[in-house]
Amino acid sequence: MYNWILWFHVVSFISWFAALFYLPRLFVYHAENIENKGFVEVAKIQEMKLFKYIGVPAMWATIISGSVMIYLSIEGDFNLFKTGGWLHAKLFFVALLIIYFYSMNHYRVQLLEDRCQKSGKFFRIYNEVPTILMLLIVAMVVIRPF
Repeated sequence: MYNWILWFHVVSFISWFAALFYLPRLFVYHAENIENKGFVEVAKIQEMKLFKYIGVPAMWATIISGSVMIYLSIEGDFNLFKTGGWLHAKLFFVALLIIYFYSMNHYRVQLLEDRCQKSGKFFRIYNEVPTILMLLIVAMVVIRPF
């Protein structure tokens, strides 16, 4: 059963990252085409659907499946918390990712209400945060440096 939950966790993680990677890219397009009202209205719909219908469910699926895996490992013979500090670091980076995810909703709402003052350049840089966190999270799981 653990392997099926792990499979679901990986699929959820990938789905969540689809939203984490693409939503800030939509923000770039939105900010850089603010004068094009027709485009902006379409972008607002895409941003809302990506966040609410893909991002939020995928995030919760990732969190819940990860929590179940940790619980099963503690209840079983293989306690993940006793395998080193990598899991603590991974969970820290995941917490940062959750904060980042909800910061995207903050900007999404500002863009929706036409009151966001951030530039396309800001969102291009902002778009790199999930990549850095993904690299750190995957390194913790695969390499387990400590």
